[in-house]
Amino acid sequence: MTTTKAGALEAEAAPAHPGTDDALARRNAFVMAGAQALGGANPAIVISLGGIVGQSLAENPALATLPVSLLNLGLALGTIPAAMIMRRYGRRAGYVLGASIGVVAGAIASVGIVREAFYLFCLGTFVAGMYGSYVQSYRYAAADTASPAFKARAISWVMAGGLVAGIIGPQVVILTREAIPEAPFAGAFLAQAALALVSILVVSLFRAPARPAASAAALPGSAAAKADTGRPLSVIVRQGRFVVAVIAGLVSYGLMSFLMTATPLAMVGCGLPVETAALGISWHILAMFAPAFFTGRLIDRFGKETITAIGLVLTAIAAAINLSGLTVAHFWGGLVLLGLGWNFGFIGATAMVTDCHRPEERTKVQAANDFLVFGSVAIASFSAGKLLDLGGWETLNWLVFPPIVLALVLVALQARAKRLAAA
Repeated sequence: MTTTKAGALEAEAAPAHPGTDDALARRNAFVMAGAQALGGANPAIVISLGGIVGQSLAENPALATLPVSLLNLGLALGTIPAAMIMRRYGRRAGYVLGASIGVVAGAIASVGIVREAFYLFCLGTFVAGMYGSYVQSYRYAAADTASPAFKARAISWVMAGGLVAGIIGPQVVILTREAIPEAPFAGAFLAQAALALVSILVVSLFRAPARPAASAAALPGSAAAKADTGRPLSVIVRQGRFVVAVIAGLVSYGLMSFLMTATPLAMVGCGLPVETAALGISWHILAMFAPAFFTGRLIDRFGKETITAIGLVLTAIAAAINLSGLTVAHFWGGLVLLGLGWNFGFIGATAMVTDCHRPEERTKVQAANDFLVFGSVAIASFSAGKLLDLGGWETLNWLVFPPIVLALVLVALQARAKRLAAA
């Protein structure tokens, strides 16, 4: 595979000695954790305000969560182009481009609010999703340079950056909601653009591993270049373990988005103030990312499948709490357990995906996984608004249990197959 100019610059900047792999992975994990702290505020702001702004701008109440759905749709549709750009020009160049897209997204969304144009606001959240497609791959960046023993921890370190995002995003909403008096919440999306601008400086510090000389010298169309692409994607995605990993990630993230999107609307619908809903999302995001400091070690000790299963069970408990009452304590308690469930379930599923590919296959496999997962998240978030409008909060929560049971059965079978293979 040829090395482009941008990719070559990244390679020259990184140490090539194999013994430094985990040192580089640790460095990249810290850098990407910082980027995650800034980029993670992007969805936090959209999720906190998307449904509320949508409710005020959309003529049809059923379309209130469309802006949040478009965030997830943009994320899903952006994963493959983002992977292609990073494969050709390197992760660092791709991340700079992604953060630049984030600046544009915040500007468009704020203009949409000022002009009271629902379609323009929706365009802004869709573009914010395109930015999110780069942010979501941050978790893979450190793992790319990590040894097998350090991969799960590298992923969890990066995800821990979201802990700061959980503070930044909702605080931005609270502090800037009235920054433009004639256009409530427009200031929050301008702040979103400013955070993306700062993120450009942070992602510029990322360093990719040095490429082997033979790979760098391979010419397009040569046997070496073809070998670098690995197995066809159609072969990889038919692996049982890949299917289980995708379904586990899909259910973990999809159900989290399903409930999280509807919760602020349900809270406001019960007469609670917007600030209370925003703080609830803040607690939720903190719960999503705080355990990442030790999730990797838990995976190392108990296994990917076990931690993933615990995450799925916690999500089911969150739905049960939501069904038990309509007080602030019920809403916030459900959001916190939902965040914890997402952390264990999604990080565990991500670690399972890294077992399904060879180094040369990682970009396309990671992109395929994210496309499937975030495509389902887009459907889940859009369905949340419609189901909340048609069936109510109780119906919404009862729908959580069947997919969790399915995912738990598949993960249990996968764990059993691994034990039998090891024996």
